[in-house]
Order: sequence, then structure tokens, then C-alpha cells
Amino acid sequence: MIFAAGLGTRLRPLTENKPKALVEVGGMPLLEITIRRLKYFGVREIVANIHHFGEQVIGFLEQHANFGIDITISDERGLLLDTGGGLLKAAPFFQDAPFLVHNVDILSDVNLPALYRAHLASGALATLAVRERPSSRHLLFDEGGLLAGWRHNRTGEERISRPVPKYQPLAFSGLYVLSPRIFEFMPPGPVFSIIDVFLEAARSERLQAYRHDGSLWLDVGKPDALGKAEALVKDIPLA
Repeated sequence: MIFAAGLGTRLRPLTENKPKALVEVGGMPLLEITIRRLKYFGVREIVANIHHFGEQVIGFLEQHANFGIDITISDERGLLLDTGGGLLKAAPFFQDAPFLVHNVDILSDVNLPALYRAHLASGALATLAVRERPSSRHLLFDEGGLLAGWRHNRTGEERISRPVPKYQPLAFSGLYVLSPRIFEFMPPGPVFSIIDVFLEAARSERLQAYRHDGSLWLDVGKPDALGKAEALVKDIPLA
């Protein structure tokens, strides 16, 4: 699933007349980069959610014949559902096997098949791509790499799922694999964050860290990141 429904408030004024998913990096919209990245690794079925200027995303995909793969739209134009609610709305598409989730504003060269294989091998409920980097918020893992909590570094707020002797703070990378059982831990909705779901599930389930500290990675969330993104995208293999 590609999360492409965000308002893109951090990218204003670029998103005042277009969705974040269609903001261009090196002449190519973020959505196209993500789709081509997934195609490069053999993905042939994608669900993408839409909200802000959603009709532009639909038109863009139609113009490019869905880039030759099966792309289904999860339409949130009536109400933006956040990451957890967005996944819950798309749940009927993800009942038969673990599935990959990719934020549209993330550029990386993370080996996505390796991430998926790590999830299958671990038997975890979720496998979360993380790395050491400065961030206002960190996920907290135990020494075995299992999710134990969350911390807001600016306010000092902590939400602990499991008390452990030592917490390892790691920044979430917006790439993850989920087993369909994740939906059992979701509230009725409609609007909620997937982080809330992770923290609730971590009380009793294994949510595994997938470290990728040596990978190229960038959150294209602000205008000042676009210059870095144009340089970075040249080094990311695309279909």
C-alpha cells in the first residue's frame, strides 16, 4: 500500500494546488517514483489512498495507464483517515498475506524484498524499517529489537508498551511490512494513527525492528528537502 492521501502541509506552497504525491523530484512526481521503485522489485498489485486533490492522482494514474500494473484507489476524499484509519479502510485487500506499506514522500534504496523476507522469517506481527537518526519522535526497542514504546523528544512524553531495562531509540522510516492480523488490534475508527496500533499491539505481540542505517533515505516532507531529493533519486534504482 502507498500512503498518498496526506495534505502535504509541510510542503506548502507546493501543495496549495496539487497533492503531495504529485510534487516532483527531478521532473518525476513522488507517486511515480514510489510506483517505479515497487515495480523494480517485482510488485504487481498496489493500493493507493487519496484525499487532498485526489482527482488529480486518479487522472495522473489514468494518463499513465497505471504504469502497467494493478493499482486500486482507496478513496478518502470524504474524510482523511490518518495512517491507521487508511489501512483499516483498505483491509479487504490485505487478508491473505503479509503486505508492504510505503509512504509516498519517502525516498530510499532500502532492499524491499529483504525487508519482506525478514518479516516472513521472524514471524512477527510487524517489521518496521528504522535507523539511527535525529528525530522529534523515536520508537523505543528492547535489546532484542522488539518494539517496547515511543518517545516525543521535544516534550519528553513517553508511551511504554512493555517496560524493559534499556530502551534503544530508533527513528521510523515510513516503510514496513504487516501481517493481516494487525487489523485485530485496530479500533473501529474511523481516524487513528498506525503508531497507536503498533504501541497497543506491542503489549502482547512481536513488532520487529529492521535496521537499515547504511541505506540511502530521505523524507521529502519539506521544500528544503527537494534539493537533496533531486541528488538522491539519481542513485535509486527504478523500473
